[in-house]
Amino acid sequence: MTAPLSSSRRRLAELALALGGFSIGTTEFVIMGLMPRIATDLGVPVEDVGYAISSYALGVVVGAPLISALAARVPRRALLIALMLIFACGNIASALATDFWTFVGLRFVAGLPHGAYFGVAALVAAAAVKPNERARAVARVMTGLTVAILIGAPLGTWAGNQFGWMVAFMAVGGIALLTALMVRLWVPIQPVQTHASPLRELSALVQQRVLFTLGIACIGFGGMFSVFSYVMPTLTEQAGMSDHYGPLVLAVFGVGTILGMFAGARLADRDLLRAIPAILLWCVVTQTAFYWAANYVVPGILFVGIVGTAMALGPAIQTRLMDVAGDAQTMAASMNHAAFNMANALGAYFAGEVIRMGYDWSSTGLVGAVMALGGLLIFWLGRLLERRPARNIPSEA
Repeated sequence: MTAPLSSSRRRLAELALALGGFSIGTTEFVIMGLMPRIATDLGVPVEDVGYAISSYALGVVVGAPLISALAARVPRRALLIALMLIFACGNIASALATDFWTFVGLRFVAGLPHGAYFGVAALVAAAAVKPNERARAVARVMTGLTVAILIGAPLGTWAGNQFGWMVAFMAVGGIALLTALMVRLWVPIQPVQTHASPLRELSALVQQRVLFTLGIACIGFGGMFSVFSYVMPTLTEQAGMSDHYGPLVLAVFGVGTILGMFAGARLADRDLLRAIPAILLWCVVTQTAFYWAANYVVPGILFVGIVGTAMALGPAIQTRLMDVAGDAQTMAASMNHAAFNMANALGAYFAGEVIRMGYDWSSTGLVGAVMALGGLLIFWLGRLLERRPARNIPSEA
C-alpha cells in the first residue's frame, strides 16, 4: 500500500489483514479456555497444557527473525499469503494430533508465521497513512487480534467444549485459508524492497534502541499473560465461579483489549514517549488490584477486562520500532510480536511457578505487576542510555 489508495480500497485491505489477525488471535487465546478438555483427551494434567502454550510462543520467537531474514526480498503481499498458508496447515495438523507431544510440536509449527505476519501487515498498513496516523492504522489491523479475544476465543471455547477441542483449531485453519484469498484479492502488490537483504534485516538485532524496545514488550507485556494464562482456574478455584461463565470471561477480556488498543494508539499518536511509561504504570496498578479482586466473582471478572487494557502497549511499541529500526523495518516489526509471545511464555511460566510454590491463584496479578514494573525500568534505562551520547558531544568539541 505504498501507492495512494482510495479510502474504500484501503479499508478492504485492512479488513483482509485484520482477518488474518483474527485467526492468529483465536488460535493463541482459545487454548486457555480449552485446557481442561485438551488435558482430558490427551491424557495429561491441566497444567501440562501450558507446554503447548509456551511451544506456540516459542514458534513465534523463532519464526519472526528467521522468516524476516530469509524473506527479506520477497514481495510483501506474496509473503503474507505464504505465511497464512503455513499457519493454516499448522492449525489443521494440530487438530489432527493423536498424542500430547505431537500436539505440542505442531503448536510450535503453527506459531512460526505469527510474528512475521503481524510485522509485515503493520508495515503495509502504516505505509498507507500519514506519519501521525501510523499507530491508529496499526491498531486497525491488530483489531483482528482483539476481536478474536472478544468473539473468536469465546466462540471457539464454546464450540470446543461442545463438539471437541479439535473443531476450534480446524476452524482457525479455515479462516486462515480465507485470509490468504482476501489478501490476494484486496491487498495491492508491494514493490520488492531492492535494498533489503538478510544481513540488513538482521542488523536490527544489534541496535540498542530496538533491543530496549523489544525488552519492554518482552517483560512489560508479560504481566497481562501471567494473569490471563491462569484466569479460568483463578476464578473457578479461588472465587468459586462456575465453568459455564468461561466464554463470558473471555469476552470481557476481549472488550478490555479493544478499548486498550484504541486508547493506546491515540495516546501513541499524540506523544509516543510519554504513552509507553504511562501504559506500563497503568498495568502495575491494575494487575496489583487483580490480586484482591479475584477473590470475588463479579469484581474478578470485571478486573479481567481491566487487565486486558494492557493491550494499549501494542500499537505504541510497534510505532516506536518503526521509528528506531532504520532500514531493518521488517525484522523489527516482526520481532515486536515475537517479544509479545516471549512475554506470553514468560508470563505463563513465572505465574505457573508461583502457583506451584503454593501461593494463591490470584498471585498471578502480583507476578504481572512485577513484570510491568520491570518493563518500566527497561524503558527508563533505555532512555537514559539514549540521551547519554548527546550529553558528551559538547565536551568532545
